[in-house]
Formats: sequence, structure tokens, C-alpha cells
Amino acid sequence: MNREEALAIVHEYVKNENLVRHMLAVEAAMRFYAEKFQQDVETWGVVGLLHDFDWEIHPTLEQHPQDGAQILRERGAPEEIVRAILSHADHTGVPRQSLMEKALAACDEITGLITAVALVRPSRSLHDLTASSVKKKWKDRAFAAGASREEIEKCTAEFNVPLWEHVENVIQAMRRIAPQLGLEGQPLQEQ
Repeated sequence: MNREEALAIVHEYVKNENLVRHMLAVEAAMRFYAEKFQQDVETWGVVGLLHDFDWEIHPTLEQHPQDGAQILRERGAPEEIVRAILSHADHTGVPRQSLMEKALAACDEITGLITAVALVRPSRSLHDLTASSVKKKWKDRAFAAGASREEIEKCTAEFNVPLWEHVENVIQAMRRIAPQLGLEGQPLQEQ
């Protein structure tokens, strides 16, 4: 399955622009890591892009991503992709074994926290965002409360990349597609 086919599935099943942006952010992070670890960039990117494609139609833990996996199989997605998507959700019971599976879990939650930090900056941009800015917000558990710090720490440790190095890597990856994420920034108003 290539990116064009995966994107068609995303557009068919996802209407929420923020969810699309989340999947694009995870795709960018996955592509970054595939390049870094000399893996199949296309496959890793497709996994990132598709990992939450069924959330709007299956918004419960009983359904997501298990029911989406069947749709992907019917669309001809390789089992490697389906398995990686199933493994990103602990409740499926599919253990993360491959580097790609561990990367997906590590990149999923952190993209949401990075996006939230970028959106509260005066610039609303990834271009001037640093890991230290994310670290400051990390300590405020009420900020972006939906981004589980425990889950991020656990998945990053499984992926075997130091947490703040990982945050910096994901920021760099997301910068590559900042316009598509709505995080290119706004011109600052002169006073």
C-alpha cells in the first residue's frame, strides 16, 4: 500500500481536520525515524498516516483500531501495516515487537503534546519551538491533559530513544510539514 492509497482511505473515513493533522504529524515523525534508522520510509509513513483512520467511525476502545484493521485488510493493506496499527493501542493485546511498531507508539501521543505547545506560543509555529519549551509545559499536568505523560515516557523508553531527544526529533519531523499542520506560524503583530 502506498501513500496515495492510504491518503484516499484517510479522506474517505476522516472528516475532522484536527484528526487528519494528527495523522499527518505522526506520518512525518515515522518518516523521520525510518530515514534515521534506514528503514522503509514509505511503509513507516503509511503506518503513521493510517494509525487512527477509523477513530471517527469506531470511537471506542472496543472498536478502535480492531475494527479498522479489518477494513485495511479488505483494502489490501499488508499484514505488517495492520499489525503495527493494532500494536499502537495497548488494549488490543498485540505486543510491539518491531522497531516500526515501537516507533508508532512513541510518535503517537507526543505529536499531540507538541502541537498543543506550538499553538499556545505567540508565533503559533513549530519553527521556533524547542524541546525545552515542551519540557516546561510537560510539568503542567493540566496543560494538554489528554496527552498522557506516562504513556509517552513508556513508549519512548520501549523505542529506546531518550525522551527529550525524541521530542526534538519529532519537532524537526513536524517542521517539514508545518503548513499542512497549520503550524507554520502567524506574523507577530507590531505594537
